[in-house]
Amino acid sequence: MILNPNQITDYASTFIQLLIDYSPKLISAVVVLFVGLYAIRLINRLIRKIMVKRDLDPTLTKFLADILLWVLRVLLFVTFISNLGIETSSFVAILGAMGLAVGLSLQGSLSNFAGGMLIIMFKPFKVGHTIEAQGNIGTVSEIQIFVTKLINGNNQTIFIPNGSLSNGTIINYSLQGFRRADLTIAISYDTDIKKAKDIITAVLNSNPKILKTPVAEVSVKNLTDSAIQLAVRPWANNEDFGAVFSQTLESCKIAFDAAGIVIQPFAKGLSRTDS
Repeated sequence: MILNPNQITDYASTFIQLLIDYSPKLISAVVVLFVGLYAIRLINRLIRKIMVKRDLDPTLTKFLADILLWVLRVLLFVTFISNLGIETSSFVAILGAMGLAVGLSLQGSLSNFAGGMLIIMFKPFKVGHTIEAQGNIGTVSEIQIFVTKLINGNNQTIFIPNGSLSNGTIINYSLQGFRRADLTIAISYDTDIKKAKDIITAVLNSNPKILKTPVAEVSVKNLTDSAIQLAVRPWANNEDFGAVFSQTLESCKIAFDAAGIVIQPFAKGLSRTDS
C-alpha cells in the first residue's frame, strides 16, 4: 500500500488533533499520579509517627501502616486510570474476582493472617514474653502477620502459625512478673515430718531470690506406699525462676544430709512437676 502525501498529511493532522484533545486528560492523570504518590508518602509517615507517639505495639504499627499504604495506592491507581478516561467499573469487577480467587486458594494463609490480627490487637503476649503454646515453650522474639517466632531454651527457632496459635491454649509465664516453682521431695515414714519441714523452710528463708510475698509453702502433698511426699512451693521473679528451682533442690539435699535425713530411695525423690 502506497500512501500519497495528502493521506500522510491527513493522518498527521488527525494524530495531532487527538493528541491536543487527549493531552488535558493525560496531563491531569500524570499530575494526579505524582501528587498522589507524594501525598501517600506524607500520610504514611504521619500515621507512623502518631502510632509511635501513642506507644502502639511495633508490629501493629508496621502492619497498619503497610495496609494503609497499599489501600491508598490502589485508590490512587483507580483514580489515575479514571482520569485517563478508562472505564473503571469493569476493572473493579475484575479486581474483585481476582481477590475472591486468591482468597479461596489461600484459606490457610488467611486463617493465619486473621490469627495474627487477633494476637496483635488483643495482645495475649508480647515480644520478650515466655510462653507455652502448641506443645512448645520459648521466648517470643517476633510476632509476624502469619507466624510467631519463639526461641526455646536450646536456642532453637520455632515458628508457630498464628491461626492455630490464636485458637489454642496459651500459657504466658511472663505476664504476672513472678512465678511459683512446684517441687516435690520424698522422705521415708521414719522421718520427723516437722523437722523436715523446718529444714526446708530455713532453706527457703535463706535464699534472697525467693520472694517473701507471696509466702513460700511447705506441706504434705501425698502419702504413697513407700514415701511421704512434701510439696515445696517457693515464689520467684521470672528472671530468677530457674535459679530458685535448682538452688532449692540442691540446698534441701545438702541440709538433709547435714541433719541425717535420707531422701526416700524408692520414690521419685527430688522431682520437678511444673515446667
